[in-house]
Amino acid sequence: MSVSIPTVAPLDIPNIGYGTGTKWYKYGNDELDTNLISTLVTALKKGINHIDFAEVYNTDLEVAEAIKQSGIKRSDLFLTDKYFAGDSTYTAHSKDANPLLRLKKILSILNTDNVDLYLLHAPFIKTETHGFSLKEAWNFMEECKEEGLAKHIGVSNFQIEELETISKDAKYKPEVNQIEFNAFLQNQTPGIVDYCQKNNILIEAYSPLGPLYKGDLSKSAGKVFDDYITELADKYSVSKLQILLRWVQKKGIVPISTSSKPERMDEFLSLSKLELTDEEVKKITELGSDYKPQLRQYWKPEYSKYD
Repeated sequence: MSVSIPTVAPLDIPNIGYGTGTKWYKYGNDELDTNLISTLVTALKKGINHIDFAEVYNTDLEVAEAIKQSGIKRSDLFLTDKYFAGDSTYTAHSKDANPLLRLKKILSILNTDNVDLYLLHAPFIKTETHGFSLKEAWNFMEECKEEGLAKHIGVSNFQIEELETISKDAKYKPEVNQIEFNAFLQNQTPGIVDYCQKNNILIEAYSPLGPLYKGDLSKSAGKVFDDYITELADKYSVSKLQILLRWVQKKGIVPISTSSKPERMDEFLSLSKLELTDEEVKKITELGSDYKPQLRQYWKPEYSKYD
């Protein structure tokens, strides 16, 4: 029996997403990952209906097959895809001519008329390497929306300056910015969360559980933080994972996480039942901010200068 996940207005986006990157990432490997398919089928049947994938993850076929096997209606799903823009080396990017053509290809694979959300995966786009500028890339995204191929459009890993570049004279402003975010990295780049929230751009957080899996919780600020998270987990009879994911949600941010364990999926689904107080949210924020240097796992060549 599936569980209904609360949604976030105005996108009507489920307030937690299931990611198919990180542990499932297989760029350059075209062998079908049957473990991901079976895991996704389990997640879908349990009621996890927000699936996040990307061209660079190379998990499109697995997502399509899992949806087919699950029997879940397309109308009950929220699907997010991302165009492979590349990184600051400008040495690799999508093999498709532009974001519009890329999306048309993936829709045929998914056997659907549209995705719910389509993102530019990074801002590192220029005419010399891509054949179009960053501003023109956003124009292609707008075409996706106008043609009904994407209900919502946005970006990922964008700084304030880049958001302003594509927003100037835009027909449609970015609706989402998906960034690395957790208690030990509360701004991927300077001021980005506050800027987005003030400009009605929903923040999605990937790697929201970084402190638990990659942080040093044995000493100093990390230990103080972990002691408090443990205290809250005991207080509410939940896992530390649930405390951190619910903290993200209470910050007005949609976490994107993943797990192959059914019990973890159940924890994802029960987050809305956990009510952290404003004081507890504030203390987690403050203790997490004390962790130095910030816990940055991705886009280090581009953004570690801010650590």
